This record gives sequence, structure tokens and C-alpha cells, in this order.
Amino acid sequence: MNHSPAAPVRIGVLGLGAVAQAVHLPLMSKRPDLVTIAGICDLSTDLTTRIGERFGVPAEHRYSSYADMLAHADLDAVMILSRGSHAEAVLEAFDHRLAVFCEKPLAFTLAEVDEMIAREPDLGHPAILLAYMKQYDPAVLEAARLLRDIDDVRSIEAMVLHPTGASQLAFAHVQGSATPLPDAALAAADAEDRRLWAAAVGDAEDAVWRSYRGSLVASLAHDLSILRSFGAPATTIDHADIWRQSSAHAVRDVGRDRKSFGEHPPSILAIGPLAGGGRVSLGWQYLPDFPAYRETVRVVHGRGSIELTFPSPYLMHAPTELTITALDGTTEKREVRRDITEAFETQLEAFHNMVRHGVAPLSGLADGRADILTCQRIVAAYAERVGINVGGEVGERIAEIRA
Repeated sequence: MNHSPAAPVRIGVLGLGAVAQAVHLPLMSKRPDLVTIAGICDLSTDLTTRIGERFGVPAEHRYSSYADMLAHADLDAVMILSRGSHAEAVLEAFDHRLAVFCEKPLAFTLAEVDEMIAREPDLGHPAILLAYMKQYDPAVLEAARLLRDIDDVRSIEAMVLHPTGASQLAFAHVQGSATPLPDAALAAADAEDRRLWAAAVGDAEDAVWRSYRGSLVASLAHDLSILRSFGAPATTIDHADIWRQSSAHAVRDVGRDRKSFGEHPPSILAIGPLAGGGRVSLGWQYLPDFPAYRETVRVVHGRGSIELTFPSPYLMHAPTELTITALDGTTEKREVRRDITEAFETQLEAFHNMVRHGVAPLSGLADGRADILTCQRIVAAYAERVGINVGGEVGERIAEIRA
């Protein structure tokens, strides 16, 4: 294989759904200096054909089997964009000594991550980049720089207002499979979901599992990564609540989001201490008819505040707004910054630098494990407070609360 520092990374893409079509494949197509799409793989053969034709991937480099792509494509790395836990796909890539670009969710249990850590290969450079693209957002990077000089963060408040996925992706005209997926593949995916359900939360009801699986590990984890970028990771959780409300005036149907978030997607609130003495508040609300995705992270300190307002992640080059408030003499000074540098693109550059130059990514397996642990502590704090039965790894977190 060609390992020239300037050579593009040959990537095999697993999963051709929404994030692949709306973000990663278009981005890779315009950055041939960084990557070559050396293979694509999806369970849907007709979708693989259509996406392959759209992005110029030759027929011989289109696969319906991940094992076949790993065995036969000429790859330096894989990009994992499929649904569900990515642990098994990561391990298979590791077994082939391939670098991994892994979209969320990395996994749903600590045991999965521990196995990945144990089997991570020595490639001469880091083996995996966790795709928390908000860490590569220029606004987040600047906020993190400013916070290095602040020693009295009083509070960090993060809130995600999440409308339907369909409303966020309408502009992208995402294609789905025109034919039913194989029954055996669907049964295997359902069995894996049930196995991880039991491992993570025991025999807790579906609403608890989907809140943990979809709302926390696969979404709010982005905000946990931002806290880590700020040097203020969430650790213990003092209070958590999960609740559900609806309106008689609702217009949009939850649709395919039920698979991720449950029949009636939740609202979530968690509060805990920061290492420096302040407090963190984490909120996530599914709001079907909310006009547009909105995510805010606000840091309050003794001399002012730093606030980030994120647009929908699927809108390429839509800037995150960074607002800096401070005292200038006796006057309040507000500075607003916007930078159209695309976080997904900077992240792709970081992956190239990881593979070709050995530069460590902003998040690796240990960071992903820490985020999963925080998500478990949120569910544990909620379950202990309201007295519901939760087992699995989250049950172990409940035992820690009681100890």
C-alpha cells in the first residue's frame, strides 16, 4: 500500500443512509486530495447501485457484505456510518489492520468499548477517530481557547431542541432502499438490538432503552464531547429527569425517528457538578413541530459568558454563532463571531492527518467510553429517583449511587 504522507486515504464506506448521502459522500467527493472512495457497502443492493452511480464508484467496488469489502477492496481505512452499535464493525476493521473513522454511536455498553480498547491494533498511528464533528467546529475551538484563561466557570448549560429527522433532511432528498432488506439481516439486527438492550439496561422498558440509546448515546454525546473540549467533562450526575409530553395541535409525525427515540420520544434534563466547583446542565428535547434544529451551549463565568448556537448539523457551511460577553470598563461588550469553515471537512482533514501523519484525533476510544459512562449515570440517576427497575450496566451505576 502507498503510505506517502501526501497520498489520499483509501476509504471503504459502510452504511449509505442519511449522513452518508447528505454529508460524508459529497464531502469526500470534493476533497480527493484527502480521501478516495475505494469501496461502498450497504445491505440494500439497489441503494448501493444508485449511490455508487451518483458518486462514481465502479461496480466492482460496491458491496452488500462488509466482510467482502474488507477482504477484497484496496483500503487504508473504513468509515462506519451504519445504524446501531459500531463495535463489531470496528473490531472487524481492527482485525484487518485498518484505521477507522467512526460515526456515533461508537457503542452502547462499556464492555463493547473495553473489547475495542483491548484489540486496538498498533498501526504506527492512532487507529480510530470518533466523529464528534462539533469538536472540530471553529466556534468550539475558539471557545475552548478562550476558556483556557478562565478559572471560575460557574455553569455550563447545553440544550438540544430536536425536530423530526425528516424535517431536517428534506433538503437532501435522501434515498432509501427500493426493495425490502433481507429477512435474515433484519432479524440479526433486531437480535443485536435486544442483546445490547439487556446488556445496557437489563429488562427496562423500551422507553428507557430508546432514551438511553437514541437521545443520549447517539445525540447528547456530542455535547459531552464539547464539555471535554472545554476541559470540563461531566462526571457525576446529581439529578436527572426523563419525561414525555404531546400536543393536540401536533402536525409532524415522528416517522422513522421511532426506531431511534421510541414511540413517544422524550425530553431529558441532567444536572451535575463540574470539577472546578461550577455546575453543568444538560438538556435534550424532541419537539416534532419545532421550526428548526437548535442547539446551544452557554458558559457563564465570573467576568462574562461564552455562548455557542449551532444550526442543524446537516447544513454544510452553516456557521455556528459564537457570542462572547465581557465587561469593558463600565460597559457590556458583546462580540459575535461566525465562521463558515465546515466542521465535517476539518474533521476529515484530521482523519487524513491521523492516518498519514500520526496526529492524535480529538476523541478516541477512552473518550467515547467516558461519554457512554456519563449517559449511563444520567439514566441511573433518573431510575433511582423515580424508583424504576433498570439492570445491566446502568444497574451497576445505580448500585454506585447507593454505595
